[in-house]
Amino acid sequence: MKAVYFDHAATTPVDRGVLDEMLPYFSQEFGNAGELHRFGRTARAAVERARAQVANAIGAAAGEIVFTAGGTEADNLALLGSLQRLAPGHLIVSAIEHPAILETARALNRAGWDVDFVPVDGLGTIDLDAYAQAFRADTKLASVHFANNVIGTVQPVAELARIAHEHGALFHTDAVQAVGALPIDVVDMGIDMLSLSGHKLFGPKGIGALYVKRGVRLLPVVHGGGQERRLRSGTENVPGIVGLGAAIELAVNGIPETRPRLEALRERLVAGVLARVPDCRYLGHPSQRLPGNAAFTVRFIEGESMLLQLDAQGFMVSSGSACASGSLEPSHVLMALGLGAEEAHGSIRMSLGRENTAEEVDAFLEVFPPIVEKLRLMSPLYVRG
Repeated sequence: MKAVYFDHAATTPVDRGVLDEMLPYFSQEFGNAGELHRFGRTARAAVERARAQVANAIGAAAGEIVFTAGGTEADNLALLGSLQRLAPGHLIVSAIEHPAILETARALNRAGWDVDFVPVDGLGTIDLDAYAQAFRADTKLASVHFANNVIGTVQPVAELARIAHEHGALFHTDAVQAVGALPIDVVDMGIDMLSLSGHKLFGPKGIGALYVKRGVRLLPVVHGGGQERRLRSGTENVPGIVGLGAAIELAVNGIPETRPRLEALRERLVAGVLARVPDCRYLGHPSQRLPGNAAFTVRFIEGESMLLQLDAQGFMVSSGSACASGSLEPSHVLMALGLGAEEAHGSIRMSLGRENTAEEVDAFLEVFPPIVEKLRLMSPLYVRG
C-alpha cells in the first residue's frame, strides 16, 4: 500500500537537495563555528550564508536573524526576551495562538503581566475592533500568528502591526506555518519580530529562527557562551542551520508555482468532501487561508477514529495540532470559533504539500466517505436519515 502523506502542517520530509547541502557538515566540515581555525571558519561561513538566505526570504537584513532550536524557542525568545527586562505591564495575544505562545503568555501572567486573549470570528479571523480596544497605555507587545496551524486562516498581519505601533507597542508574529507558503516582507508589513521553523518547509527538525528588527531590545532566554548575538547561547547546529537556509530559499523561490497548484488541489479536496459527506463543516476562512490546508468537522464521530481508519487505508492526516496530540481536551482553536465540544472532537485536517497530486486527492475522496458512514453507523449519536 502506497502511503499518502496529507499532514504537512505537522512536519515535512527533508528535501533531497536540502539534505545534500547538510551532509558535509556532519562529518567532513564538522567544525565549531566559534573557532578560528580552518574548520571553524568554514562552519562560520556556512552559518552566515544561511543567515543571509533566511533574511532574504523574509525581506530582512542578515544581522536581524537569530537562529534557535525551533519555532517554540523562537516564540519564547520573542515574548520573554522582549518583556522580562521590563516592569510587568500588558500583553495581547489572540485566543487561537499555538501553545508556544499561549503557554508563554500564561507564564508571563503568573509573573505579574496582564494578558488579553483577543477573540476571533467563526472563520478564525481576529476581531480587529476587540484587538484595537484591548490596547492600554502599558501594552508593550502584541503577538498574533500569521496563519493558524489547525484551520489555516491567515490573519491581516500588516493591519495588526499598524494598530500595535499606533499604541506604542511592539508586534510579533508566529509565522511558522506561513513562511515558505506565502510571500512575507517584514519591512512592508511592519513586523518587529517573526518566528519560523525549518521542519515546516521541507527542512530539518530542531532548527528555527527569530527575526528581530534592528533596534528591538531583547534579553536572552538561554544563557551560556553568548552565541547568536548573545541572545541564544549554545554551539551552533551547523548542519541544521545550513538545511534551514537551503530549505527556505527553495520554498520561497517556489511560491509562485507551488501556491496556485496547492490551492487548486485544496479546492478539489474541499469540493469533493462537502459533496460526498453530509453533516460536514469546512473550517477556517474560505479564501484567506494557507494554500494546502483543508480542515473539517464531521458530526457524530471523533477525529481520532477517522484518522486511524484513514491510516489503515494509507492516508496520513491529522485530527488537529500534532503539538497537542494525546490531549483529551477539545481544540482551543475550534472552541474559539464557537464550536461545541462534540463538533470540536470531530475535527480532521488535511494539509497538502508540494509533492501531493490530484490522483492522491481523488483516491482520498473514494476512501473517506465510506469511512465516515461506517463510523457513524457505530455512533450512538447518529440517526440515519
